[in-house]
Amino acid sequence: MGTGNHEQKFDQPGAMGRPKGPRHRQQELPLRILVPTQFVGAIIGKEGLTIKNITEQTQSKVNIHRKENAGATEKSITIHSSEEGCSQACRMILEIMEKEANDTKTVEEVPLKILADNSLVGRLIGKEGRNLKKIEQDTETKITISSIQDLTIYNQERTITVRGGVEECCNAEVEIMKKLREAHEHDVASLNQSNMMPGLNMSPLGIFSSGLSGLPSASGLRGSDYSPLLGPPSVLGSMYGVPSSGAFSHQQTTAEQELVYLFVPTPAVGALIGKKGQHIRELAHYAGASIKIAEPDNPDDPERMVIITGPPGAQFKAQGRIYGKLKEENFFTANEDVKLEAHIKVPLTAAGRVIGKGGKMVNELKNLSSAEVIVPRDQTADENDEVSVKIIGHFYASQTAQRKIREIVQQVKQQERKQQQTVPTPAQPSE
Repeated sequence: MGTGNHEQKFDQPGAMGRPKGPRHRQQELPLRILVPTQFVGAIIGKEGLTIKNITEQTQSKVNIHRKENAGATEKSITIHSSEEGCSQACRMILEIMEKEANDTKTVEEVPLKILADNSLVGRLIGKEGRNLKKIEQDTETKITISSIQDLTIYNQERTITVRGGVEECCNAEVEIMKKLREAHEHDVASLNQSNMMPGLNMSPLGIFSSGLSGLPSASGLRGSDYSPLLGPPSVLGSMYGVPSSGAFSHQQTTAEQELVYLFVPTPAVGALIGKKGQHIRELAHYAGASIKIAEPDNPDDPERMVIITGPPGAQFKAQGRIYGKLKEENFFTANEDVKLEAHIKVPLTAAGRVIGKGGKMVNELKNLSSAEVIVPRDQTADENDEVSVKIIGHFYASQTAQRKIREIVQQVKQQERKQQQTVPTPAQPSE
């Protein structure tokens, strides 16, 4: 039954990938729950018969992350199925645990604990907690959610604890997952904009909501096989100290380094740095980039400049996580897109191409990316003969514009190199 070092997988042959039901979608959000470690054996059953029965009856695939976090008092279970299949499997697991608790008399209650990515939780709670209060009232349960302070850059899941009888908890699970799926589907729709960014594969970068990236688990995580902020293990190397300026460096040096200046609301700086620099340290470590928050020119400046240095993949991950952090910390409302201003440098010789004849290219960039692209005409080139391009928009729009502008710059550089190679050597005068 074991399928690896970290989890055991049980599924009904032919069931997964094609859960029954008219509401199945290609990127269905799985149900993830936490169960006491002492009940895992009962859930699996002798020779796996109990879990096999669950998967057969519910047409589901169940991953029990049994060997994750040795010694932990709780283990995570991921259930892949239709909405109805997930709920049915959850009910059967709760009933098994309830019976085991009654038979062994080891615990007084067995609450339902649902794991959900933090990016979805705000929409579950709703404005002033209205959504959660309604679910509590309708299902006669008590629901609590773990603190956002417990999150790390590697584990972005929060625990939703539901207390009540089995029937009440199951009813609450249906309503909770309904809200989470709605939020997830909204994020999937937004992710479709990634098709506008040729040459940049977003999936392995893993900065989206739960279930979008399908990443494998890594040691030290709480059994999450799709952690939204888990980067490839190759980028998780040694750390360096955090200077008082709020800088952190963990650069990859094998790819071409890019420099981006991202402007964030001044009140958000503390959240980005984190307690004793913990968040910015983890962010740089995760993204594989150098991240520095510049000192303000004026204490009253409404925005602060974040200087990000790293290859394209690191830029994507670092900027995406900053956008996400601002949303999570409520610096923007639930229905408001996070729109930030980014500056990138381009050679003075390429600025005209970015603008285009009569501003044609700038307009095309706006139409392609939905971002506002500005090349100030009155600016003076810096010591590297470069000028700034301003990009204002939500994350996907900004990334699209950045990649397209970088592409234009590369084309200009290639043309310049070709011209240098084809310049004829002056003929030597004949004797």
